[in-house]
Amino acid sequence: MNITNDTILEKGFLDLEIDPHLDLFAEIERLKKQKNAVLLAHYYQEPDIQDVADFIGDSLGLAQQASKTDADIIVFAGVHFMAETAKILNPSKKVLLPDLKAGCSLADSAPAPMFKAFKDKHPDHIVISYINCSADIKALSDIICTSSNAEKIIESVPKDQPIIFAPDKNLGAWLNKKSGRNMLLWNGACMVHEIFSLEKITRLKIRHPKAKLISQPECEDAILRVSDYIGSTTQLLKFSESDSATEYIVATETGILHQMQQNSPHKTFIPAPPTNSCACNDCPHMKLNTLEKLYLCMEYEQPEITMDETLRLAAKKPMDRMMEISRAAGLIG
Repeated sequence: MNITNDTILEKGFLDLEIDPHLDLFAEIERLKKQKNAVLLAHYYQEPDIQDVADFIGDSLGLAQQASKTDADIIVFAGVHFMAETAKILNPSKKVLLPDLKAGCSLADSAPAPMFKAFKDKHPDHIVISYINCSADIKALSDIICTSSNAEKIIESVPKDQPIIFAPDKNLGAWLNKKSGRNMLLWNGACMVHEIFSLEKITRLKIRHPKAKLISQPECEDAILRVSDYIGSTTQLLKFSESDSATEYIVATETGILHQMQQNSPHKTFIPAPPTNSCACNDCPHMKLNTLEKLYLCMEYEQPEITMDETLRLAAKKPMDRMMEISRAAGLIG
């Protein structure tokens, strides 16, 4: 069967039938060995995908794994900008994404032409961009950061050097408060982290008085001000393992609760409620990837992420700078 990126983008894998008796876990393991493929999965993926992945992590950890893999094929169970990042770091390898429509509301909030015009108005500023952005935004940046290393990245810049921080205004505002800087913030945000309800969280804390609220810095300030701990996805996971509390209200995407529960089965993890009527706070883009799509993606080696080499090199430069600073700060090996 002739499967192309255009066909998949238009129709997905809807026309392909999978034998309902097929053991997808075993088939994915077989395909990984057969094709020398590595499966990288973000913490926000569905539990089945996390369980079959070779490496599970946040943006920094996944970028590090992508940069050092010796696999011929990188299968990225995440969203589009993450697979782009893997391609930026591995031009000679085939990079696959189970669903090309798995985008990111935060990345979409910074269109490259608009951001370039914004940047051009402030020529004395350097640009630090959160890794949750497109390759085009990375190419317009001087340094990339993640929520794990953002503080160290900012500390590495002289205090008298003006900075534009993009695209997440909430993360930028939190970093301004932590660092004492006055970075100029692009007005972007993540839909998942913007819809937590302070009122509902307050009621939840009353019902669970011993529970600690742990949040990602991409949340709005009202949530961060009442949080007991603020950190990246990996930092939240590690905190929940080492901290003495046994109950946590978790203000980030619900996918991380799978790892938290696996690593601390004696503890209780409660997803922070959003303002909508849903009982959970899932990223609709992350959840586009399924075990079935993952299997088909590996079987047909589509959809594939491709990139213009000029763009790739421009986007790689600030990524390399991030890695250098992170290594110097002891954040990665």
